[in-house]
Amino acid sequence: MALLTDDVFVSMPPMPLEYEGRDVVARFCAGIFGSGRRFDLVPTRANGQPAFGTYLRAHTGIRHGTGLFVLTLAGDRICAMTRFENSVLPSFGLLRSLP
Repeated sequence: MALLTDDVFVSMPPMPLEYEGRDVVARFCAGIFGSGRRFDLVPTRANGQPAFGTYLRAHTGIRHGTGLFVLTLAGDRICAMTRFENSVLPSFGLLRSLP
């Protein structure tokens, strides 16, 4: 959370959900990533920006793609995150699931 700017903004098109501010975004991220579920992040780029395919580990060991997070940076900090549904993964050379 230390990498987030005070006014960080999260959006998830096409869903109309948006979060703004470090505390609100930190709670949002904790709800997703701190829930005991295990995620793997696979780096890629989107429009020249850093991005990560997110994969949720199933109890079988298979990792299912859950979406793509695109980061917008302000210097060395994250000022925005845009989350896209898993249907975009192949457009970034990412698989829908990983063994």
